Amino acid sequence: MAIRCRFENSNDVGVYAKLTDTYCLVGLGGSENFYSVFESELGNHIPIVHTTVSNTKIIGRLLAGNKKGLLVPNIISDLELKHLRNSLPDSVKIRKMDDRLSALGNCISCNDSVALVHPEFDKESEELIADVLGVEVFKTTVAGNALVGTYSLFNNFGGIVHPATTMEEYEELANLMQVPIGAATVNRGSELIGSGMVVNDWVAFCGFDCTSAEIDNFEKIFKISHDGTNSKF
Repeated sequence: MAIRCRFENSNDVGVYAKLTDTYCLVGLGGSENFYSVFESELGNHIPIVHTTVSNTKIIGRLLAGNKKGLLVPNIISDLELKHLRNSLPDSVKIRKMDDRLSALGNCISCNDSVALVHPEFDKESEELIADVLGVEVFKTTVAGNALVGTYSLFNNFGGIVHPATTMEEYEELANLMQVPIGAATVNRGSELIGSGMVVNDWVAFCGFDCTSAEIDNFEKIFKISHDGTNSKF
């Protein structure tokens, strides 16, 4: 199911959180209400780690990951990196990416099999993404935008993309990701999909401004219905 929440006064849940099937990361400094929503849905199943990156709470835009791995930018401090290593399951690979594109969450959109990445990543970064996340990597755009992580979001059952995506792009992206893809907005019409929500294979968290129609769309495309379909628990 998709659950509404808010970080302080922001509906951009995907800016302040990163969610996979094996861990959830949340930025420091939110209200107890924000954390309690995640705790009640996930606390018995996966670790929920409160963290910062370079002393900022916009971790969802700076980190990229899936159930197998987590990529962090070179601006992360040694203490923050150590905290992540100590908090995440041993099965999760954690590596630092030394690339000028440091907002990894904006530049990488992935599930557990495939990653779409910003066309300007260098070859070394591309290989690191493939190795750490255990995915096939494809340089591409979404609706003509290089920030694929901002304008698309995937789990292992489906994906949503910017509403201006053309039919040709739909076909290409669906072929690359090997999951059904649909157009969507978040938070009452926003096209910043990756910033507006987070999702794994059984639950999504989105901003309070998301309409019922938007939530119905998420649940259908990601196959995270109220009846427990896809639920592992």
